[in-house]
Amino acid sequence: MTENTNNLEEQIKKSLEGIRPFLQQDGGDLEFVELEGTLLKLRLKGACGHCPMATMTLKNGIEQTLKKEVNPEIEVISVP
Repeated sequence: MTENTNNLEEQIKKSLEGIRPFLQQDGGDLEFVELEGTLLKLRLKGACGHCPMATMTLKNGIEQTLKKEVNPEIEVISVP
């Protein structure tokens, strides 16, 4: 991993910590799985793992927050 990748990963993890309480209040959570360039793989857990709104949460909530706070090129996908 390069220094830039480590720095990006640290920024993402910091931003995710700010998002996590909103998921937890609804009985869910998230897990950082892997970062490949600007492709972030997350695992949604608990209630978020099988919620019908999970895709919207991922794209309109988590991804948009990360694009705004960290890097506009980030793409977030959910992995099982």
